[in-house]
Amino acid sequence: MVVSVAATGAGTDAEPVTSTFFASRYVRDPLRRYRMPERSIPREAAYQIINDELMLDGNPRLNLASFVTTWMEPECDKLIMGSINKNYVDMDEYPVTTELQNRCVNMIAHLFNAPIKEDETAVGVGTVGSSEAIMLAGLAFKRKWQNKRKEQGKPYDKPNIVTGANVQVCWEKFARYFEVELKEVKLSEGYYVMDPVKAVDMVDENTICVAAILGSTLTGEFEDVKQLNDLLTEKNKETGWDVPIHVDAASGGFIAPFLYPELEWDFRLPLVKSINVSGHKYGLVYAGVGWVIWRSKKDLPEELIFHINYLGTDQPTFTLNFSKGSSQIIAQYYQLIRLGFQGYKNIMENCMENAAILREGIAATGRFDILSKDAGVPLVAFSLKDSSRFSVFDISENLRRFGWIVPAYTMPADAEHVAVLRVVIREDFSRTLLERLVGDVLKILRELDACATHAVRVATATAAGQSGDGGGVVARKSILEIEREVASRWRDAVSKKKTGPC
Repeated sequence: MVVSVAATGAGTDAEPVTSTFFASRYVRDPLRRYRMPERSIPREAAYQIINDELMLDGNPRLNLASFVTTWMEPECDKLIMGSINKNYVDMDEYPVTTELQNRCVNMIAHLFNAPIKEDETAVGVGTVGSSEAIMLAGLAFKRKWQNKRKEQGKPYDKPNIVTGANVQVCWEKFARYFEVELKEVKLSEGYYVMDPVKAVDMVDENTICVAAILGSTLTGEFEDVKQLNDLLTEKNKETGWDVPIHVDAASGGFIAPFLYPELEWDFRLPLVKSINVSGHKYGLVYAGVGWVIWRSKKDLPEELIFHINYLGTDQPTFTLNFSKGSSQIIAQYYQLIRLGFQGYKNIMENCMENAAILREGIAATGRFDILSKDAGVPLVAFSLKDSSRFSVFDISENLRRFGWIVPAYTMPADAEHVAVLRVVIREDFSRTLLERLVGDVLKILRELDACATHAVRVATATAAGQSGDGGGVVARKSILEIEREVASRWRDAVSKKKTGPC
């Protein structure tokens, strides 16, 4: 408990400096929410006040909506805290941190099969997240297209970019902020990623690039970058255009190289000129770091790079942010050397194993259709087979009673009528938590069934009373009996699984 401390100002009638403390017995005057207080308060009181309010936030470990890492090893936590006061932009003062970023860029570039010669270094930069990375990649494409159009004496004021309607909102931000038309390939029921054929059909002479997603936010599915590359190559030959591909590998970039090494999606494909990836997703770093890698120096226009004389040294920079923390870059380097290729592979395999078990548990209820695929990002997206009595939004809301944050949403155009729940499997989502989640889903289904049944009985009784015929209620099969049977089958399936974190 924070001890109540009151101070008096000189020349006042014992006016307290502060009187807002931990526990209601000490509260006299509440802090004003939107104005800075006139006087200081003890550090213990400030800490306790804020800490108590933060208790009302959700538990990050139970936030199954987020792809963002919520757990790291204690040793990495120490490195983060030890460098939290370093401003990354001060490259001359923190040369080792700059070197660690360069190492990360090169490691990731090699992971993505960039065509780097022995005497070359990779072209890339660390960003605050994939949103900034996408902005930078998009700007590079726009500038290259504009320069070429100027050389040809053609208009360069109407650039566009082709994506699927399943893209993350950062692509919409890029298009709006930097005045680029966003041409979206609509989805259809049962096919929730960009169709390469339709995408290439939408390409025209003003298209600065086609953006493919390696790991859709909606279902975790990888788009077919290989087919897109082949189709676009043919169209470029026919038209004389040179439309390139950007791969948004925010979620899948740290999955595909370890689980699907034969899948061609990266710089092995000639038209792929840049790739972004989120270090704070399956790169296993806390929120605040992303990466963008270019195929070669010629794919990043030199005029976009600023050379700044800051604090006594020339600093080339291509970022939207200037000052930023060094901690996440250091944390990314820690994970890359700590885990190595095999360590990342083991973690991704465990995540996929847990996703498969969760998929079995959800399917075993008999109440849901599974929309996510076996291959892709480790997540499970599912919709209700029967939404006539309650919806996935009701399930999502009720899961919060147990601490779970599970998003419910509708698909983009033209599949808005499909509403789904999605559970993201991260490294810290253990088998025990998985079993608890399925158990809580079963409880909620049982409760919602009971509520719906009660509503039917009331409506039937009311209708019978109004008609005067004394109609009865149709008997229903026991929901509890069905759910016990489903739970038993699911536990049997779980007991057969031997791998994965526990």
